[in-house]
Amino acid sequence: MADGLPGTGGTLVLVAGPSGAGKDSLIEAARRQLPADRFVFPQRVITRQDASGAEVSDYVTPEVFARLQDSDAFALHWQAHGNHYGILRSIEPELAQGRHVVVNVSRSVIDQARHQYSRLRVMLVTASRAVLRQRLAARGRELDADIDRRLERSLLEMPDAPDVVEIVNDGALQDAIDRFITELATLDALEDRHLAGS
Repeated sequence: MADGLPGTGGTLVLVAGPSGAGKDSLIEAARRQLPADRFVFPQRVITRQDASGAEVSDYVTPEVFARLQDSDAFALHWQAHGNHYGILRSIEPELAQGRHVVVNVSRSVIDQARHQYSRLRVMLVTASRAVLRQRLAARGRELDADIDRRLERSLLEMPDAPDVVEIVNDGALQDAIDRFITELATLDALEDRHLAGS
């Protein structure tokens, strides 16, 4: 068992995958459709101000982020593309109360999270390289060179373990949304059966 929270309570759902795979779209659709008393979708703390509206997040300066990190305020944190990202420890009371916490994270923190939280699921959102390039170009946030770097990062080894579920978002967005929400709802149903049998 992991060294973090005990094996009771909610499940931490890590949504990971390359830039442009559509993680934010899936998370936002699930947030609108799944019951708020069972699923929690906390905002990330980020040192990047994003005017695109693609993700609702808490922007802080690098100095504030460093102070939060020094005070152990983050359950998980990482650096990518020149910015810092963090998930606050406020997720832990939610997990302890039996809610499932769904967060968008870097693949680089998955192993750390596995050691910290015993009830964990990874939703790996993927898409083909051609689709990723098209989406990254369409959002107009990066130069071509930046897009190339993000695509190279997308070729990093993908997590592969029994706790990983792959969601391929290459076609109609609604298809990926339906699969994503079905997986989360199934997770909740399994939890209900576990509680009923305990």
